[in-house]
Amino acid sequence: MSTPRRGASLAAAWQVFRKELVDALRDRRTLLMVLLSSVAIGPLLLVALSTLVADFEARAEARELYAVGLESAPTLRNYIERQAWQIHPAPADHEAALVKRSFGHAVLVVPASFERDLAEGLVPRLVLVTASANQRAQSSASGVSRLLQGFSQEQASLRLVMRGVGPALLQPVAVDERDLADPRARAAQFTRLLPFFVLMAVLYGALHAALDTTAGERERGSLEPLLMTPVPRLALVLGKWGAVASVGMGVAVLSCFSFLPGQWLLRSETLSAMFQFGWPEALQFLALLLPLAALLSALLMAVAIRCKSFKEAQANTTVVVLAVSLLPMVTAFNQGGEQPWHLWTPALAQITLMQRVLEGEALGAADLALPLAVALAGSALCLAYVARQLRAAALK
Repeated sequence: MSTPRRGASLAAAWQVFRKELVDALRDRRTLLMVLLSSVAIGPLLLVALSTLVADFEARAEARELYAVGLESAPTLRNYIERQAWQIHPAPADHEAALVKRSFGHAVLVVPASFERDLAEGLVPRLVLVTASANQRAQSSASGVSRLLQGFSQEQASLRLVMRGVGPALLQPVAVDERDLADPRARAAQFTRLLPFFVLMAVLYGALHAALDTTAGERERGSLEPLLMTPVPRLALVLGKWGAVASVGMGVAVLSCFSFLPGQWLLRSETLSAMFQFGWPEALQFLALLLPLAALLSALLMAVAIRCKSFKEAQANTTVVVLAVSLLPMVTAFNQGGEQPWHLWTPALAQITLMQRVLEGEALGAADLALPLAVALAGSALCLAYVARQLRAAALK
């Protein structure tokens, strides 16, 4: 292609880009919903996560015990009070309340023969009532279990001392734990869903624009007159794709940078200290999401270009939305860690690398280059298919 002809094609693509971008921005209601969701997604997710973490922290620190029959065990009650725990009577219907999740505390049931069995050297049978489906009760059960274990150790030590045996014999081996995880890696266990929701915001941001510029124009009858103009098909496709990708990339920018002020809303001091998301992390997120936004825009256009109506295109692109939303779940079911093929799979590669960023790992050039190359190759294939469909439509 000669230089003047190439320049004319670029000018035509620019004109198409401006037209399609204006059309995409003209639907104020849809645009407002997309922008608000992309801006609000970061702060809302952080508030929800920090509230959850703060609730677990509060339950772990709150020394409250709900018990039934504790009045028949003064020795156990004395130990519990010495540990600065508050004792409350359990509700009469605590079993049903635990199953319904309306009550969030494990209940200790003490038998009437507790003191007699303890004095005779027998093993009293305590029952700790909880429900594994009740997360709040499960979190309190672990604290009560440690409390009862401490009581057992104290009683065993007293019995050994009374017989002239050193209590150290109960623990011949001491075990010290050493956690190798970085604090940011521990925080990433709570923020694992953030990359997924950002990715879905980018997908939905590009979805409406991609459908409107293809199936929407076909349904309105404005695509055929556009094909009759002397604009080269490739320039036409590039202009449309550029407008759709710009909307998706704009959502990516807003979503990533919304986490910066969103950190001010964290309610958990522990999570606030561990979760560090600044400008470097936001820029790394963008380096991963911008090529993906370009690929998703091209893919959605390739699916919708064959559809005759906007509604039909919505139904067909559901497959793309479902595939993109399910791919990141591979990391949840894969207990063997990150695999090399993950970085070759769009969406999954971005989720994997964004998780690395949240864990405080530095991304190298090779980490960014592979998803970029896959996105560029996929975009080129999808755009070539769209151009082919437009040529076929112009000949009909």
